[in-house]
Amino acid sequence: MPERGSVAAPDLIVIPARYGSQRLPGKPLISIAGQTLLGRVVAVAEDAVRRIGRAEIVVATDDDRIAAHAQDLGCAAVLTDPAISSGSGRAWAAAAVRTPAPPIVVNLQGDAPFVAPDTIAALIGALRASSCGVATPVVRLSWDALDALRDHKRLSPFSGTTCTRRADGRALWFSKTVIPAIRDEAWLRGDDALSPVYRHIGLYAYRYAALERFEATPPTTYERLEGLEQLRFLEQGVDIATIEVPPPRHAMSGIDTAEDVAMAERLIALHGEPALSWT
Repeated sequence: MPERGSVAAPDLIVIPARYGSQRLPGKPLISIAGQTLLGRVVAVAEDAVRRIGRAEIVVATDDDRIAAHAQDLGCAAVLTDPAISSGSGRAWAAAAVRTPAPPIVVNLQGDAPFVAPDTIAALIGALRASSCGVATPVVRLSWDALDALRDHKRLSPFSGTTCTRRADGRALWFSKTVIPAIRDEAWLRGDDALSPVYRHIGLYAYRYAALERFEATPPTTYERLEGLEQLRFLEQGVDIATIEVPPPRHAMSGIDTAEDVAMAERLIALHGEPALSWT
C-alpha cells in the first residue's frame, strides 16, 4: 500500500505486439479497413484509460518497426526479448522495468482489435475493489451459442474455453471441455433463455505480485494438460475474478491469418467501426 499522502503508481496496460508471427509476419502493421492493427488496439486502450483513469499504456514488442509505429501513434513502446513466446511474459517484461511498479498490469493482446474498452476498465476496477490476484471476462452463452460451440468442438476440440464460477464471480475452473455438464437440459432450455455455460474471453488484468509469481513458476499439471495458462494461478491458490460482459458485436478472438484480416473487415462492414459501439 502507498504511504499516506503519497500518490499511487498508475496501473499499466501492456500491448504485446510481435513482428515475427509465422502465419502473418508483421501483423501489427497490417491495415484493417484503413487502420493498422496496432493502431486499432492502441485506440481501445486509450479509450479504456479515459474511462478508468490512473493508468498508462505501453506497447511491448520485439521489433524496432513496431516500436516506431507505436510512437507515431503517440504511444510509449519498450523493446523486449524476442525469445519471449507468450503475451503474459512480454507483459511482465514491460512491467518489471518500471519504477515504481504498477499495481495492476493488463495484458491486452496486440491482435485483439475488437475488445470493448468498458471490459478493460471493468477488469481494472474489479482488482482495485477486491483482493483477487487476476481478473478476466466471461460471456454467458445463449442456448444457440452453446450449440454452436459444441458443434465447433467436434472439429476443433481445443478451440474455445469455458468457465465455472462461484456465486461471487470468482473462478472455480477453466476447461477446453464444455463445463458444467448439464443434467435435465431440455427442462432448463424451456426455463431460461441463457444456458449455465460461460465462455472465457482471453483478456487478463493481474496484480503485479501475482504476475511476478506466475512468471517465476514453471507450468503446472493441469495447465499443461488443458493448455490454459490461467490454471497455473488456480493451482497456486490465486483467486481469479470473472467479470460477466455482454456478447461482443464483432465476435472474433484475434487476428492470426490473412483470412482473419478479411473476416475482420467484413465484420466492420457489417456492424460499423467498433468505436461506434463504445459510447
